[in-house]
Amino acid sequence: MEKAKKILVGLVLSIIFTVFSYADEFSYIISTEWLEKNLNNSDLVIIDIRKADVYKAKHIPNSINVLYSAWAIEKSGRKNELPEEDDLQDLITSAGINDKSLIVIVGNSDNITELVNMTRVAWTLYYAGLNKVAVLDGGFTKWEKEGRPTTTEIKKVKPGNFKIKLNRNIYADKDYVKSAIGKSTIVDTRMPDFFFGVSKLDFIDRAGHISGAVNLPSAWIFTKDGTYKSIQELEAIAQGVVGTDKNKEIITYCDTGRLSSGWWFVLTKILGYKNVKMYDGSTEDWAKDTTMPMSKYTWK
Repeated sequence: MEKAKKILVGLVLSIIFTVFSYADEFSYIISTEWLEKNLNNSDLVIIDIRKADVYKAKHIPNSINVLYSAWAIEKSGRKNELPEEDDLQDLITSAGINDKSLIVIVGNSDNITELVNMTRVAWTLYYAGLNKVAVLDGGFTKWEKEGRPTTTEIKKVKPGNFKIKLNRNIYADKDYVKSAIGKSTIVDTRMPDFFFGVSKLDFIDRAGHISGAVNLPSAWIFTKDGTYKSIQELEAIAQGVVGTDKNKEIITYCDTGRLSSGWWFVLTKILGYKNVKMYDGSTEDWAKDTTMPMSKYTWK
């Protein structure tokens, strides 16, 4: 009996230790508290994607500046496209990224565009083959409001040695999306007005959504203060639209492949959906081709 009690106590202590250790580990949505405690971690690469003049005026210690526009470029007449493979390799090398790097993306969180800028850069890095890329919850906006340390010192970066190996399993192009209609869950991450077709951006050729898509706006991921909603709430929101089958293929899209990175990131890295792709060209690409089916003034 005494031996059994000792074993039970050992198991309980082990579980407690595991829980507290896990709480202090690197996760995909990094808290400002965790980041401040780990600023001197030699494996940590903090990438500030804000404009250069804003970064130079004030930034998180040990962070480096690689602009958002370097990770999501204009190409082939489309916005927010992946850089060429060689350019992507150069970006990663110049950022000092190695095989063991823990990468945290930092932007502002004043509006939905700035929030998904962080997830879009994270998606690009996952596409490059990295596997430990997080975003800072609330971004630099929250960091500064909390009075956490900032600096004007520019960190010197030693080139990294990570060699990219493209993860095409998270990428979808127009032809792939067309073949997936009726088979996969295609998720339009724009606001309902754009999905329904009563509004559109000027550079989008046709209003409405990809036929058969469902609507799950990325703006609904975040609270009013620019932080992520709880995992429980995010899961409830997602399951109400995409269902509970975490093995079924899901393809997210928006207007240009920026907003759609929000739900790609949450579904994949936070909620455990295992087969999620993002359509990089999105509606900007799809609507130009009049042979591609679009639906308007309907929720189906």
